[in-house]
Amino acid sequence: MTLEETPNPATDNPLLDLAYEPFLENLGDDYYDIVTAADFPLHRLRFRNDDLLAKIGLNPATVRDDDLIEAFGQFRGVRPFLALRYHGYQFGEYNPQLGDGRGFIYGQLRGTDGKLYDLGTKGSGRTPYSRTADGRLTLKGGVREVLAGEMLHRMGVRTSRCLTVIETGEQLWRGDEPSPTRSCVMVRLSESHIRFGTFERLHYLGRKDLIAKLVDRTIAQYYPEVDRANADPVVPYAPGDRPSSTEKYILFYAELVKRVAKLAAQWMAAGFCHAVLNTDNMAITGESFDYGPYAFIPRYDPQFTAAYFDYFGRYSYGNQAPICRWNLQMLQVPLRAIADSQEMDAALEPFYDYYNREYRRLMLAKLGFAEGFPEETGTELVKTTIALLQQTEVGYHEFFWQIRKQFDRHWWDDVNQILPNFSDEEVVTHWRQCYYHLLQFISVDELEMMTERLACYNPETVIVRPEIEAVWEPIALQDNWDPFYHLLKRIER
Repeated sequence: MTLEETPNPATDNPLLDLAYEPFLENLGDDYYDIVTAADFPLHRLRFRNDDLLAKIGLNPATVRDDDLIEAFGQFRGVRPFLALRYHGYQFGEYNPQLGDGRGFIYGQLRGTDGKLYDLGTKGSGRTPYSRTADGRLTLKGGVREVLAGEMLHRMGVRTSRCLTVIETGEQLWRGDEPSPTRSCVMVRLSESHIRFGTFERLHYLGRKDLIAKLVDRTIAQYYPEVDRANADPVVPYAPGDRPSSTEKYILFYAELVKRVAKLAAQWMAAGFCHAVLNTDNMAITGESFDYGPYAFIPRYDPQFTAAYFDYFGRYSYGNQAPICRWNLQMLQVPLRAIADSQEMDAALEPFYDYYNREYRRLMLAKLGFAEGFPEETGTELVKTTIALLQQTEVGYHEFFWQIRKQFDRHWWDDVNQILPNFSDEEVVTHWRQCYYHLLQFISVDELEMMTERLACYNPETVIVRPEIEAVWEPIALQDNWDPFYHLLKRIER
């Protein structure tokens, strides 16, 4: 009986009886270490994501809190726990002393959409890569990651999300939080925990064979369109110029470039600053994950920096697209073992085209518009909107919320009806004219669709830092979780 055929033991816990798959496990132990979870003195479920339980094929009503604690707090798993090995560029400097230092892959399973997903832990104890750290996660860190994933998901960003947060009863000492502080273990659902740094480690070790194996498996699992016939090629080559010997690898890299460019545009439109875009925090699937000192911007400021230790603004809000492109360029170094460098450069070339196109689309959607008018007209409105946001210093999210709240069909008739109580500064007047001009491409019947689009792309609640602190303080001082749960309800709406 092969590993794939090994049945899970029957149990009354539906989480332990799921059809877990050994994709990462079958790669072999060149890519991971088998580890054990820490024993915790307390297991108190603080968050469960019933939406994700349904996504992995479970009826949330049949999953008890004790089931979640048994699986994701006491870690009575059905497969080996895998701490993944990787390196990475951290603030531009290569660091070979990395790897999963406080987490592991609990298991992999299919969602109801047919995709393979990872259940990855954070704060589950020490591993061979913990170095001098304790392998734990603060409770505030868990709360913040829940909020990040749920907020970004509602704003249309391709993101991991938390499945559970379980408080574990230990006291932790941290330099960036009042200490001692409470501990937790978190489990997130994401498409993959394979990172750019996973390939960088293999290059560092000189293992071309392992790079080829990992890329082949990654393509087969996460890029099935690359494995299919080239009916819809993603590389911008003329038919006679298409690569041949390493075509599959170039197509994979080109698709990753497109995914990452779109992800950066999603962050920017959402007003989100990831804060730590090291290559070990970049997923090979082009998905956003692993949130530390992130922040949603209060006002449009390209220099806004979320991490207190980012002294030179390397990962500032406005620098996210260039950094993502740089990270993709660094990924070429290990991929050169199997793919042509010039062809990868050609695949990277349209990065900003992808980014600008997606950013324009998302910003126009936040303003209520779909495509269907001259490109230069939409581009002008986006540029004018950014100029307005910068010069007036109005709240970024508040501005779009007011458009959603005040939008009226009379805007189509009279330019002076557009945000009538807003400033009369020259930049605002120019913005009104641009907005009104674009409205003339819309029929009266289509105005209702604009209302729906504004509601979809502009949530009433966005978790800027004061919002997060407002829910954390009652937890820290009174163990009162009601504001946190209420905020999640507001995000869901």
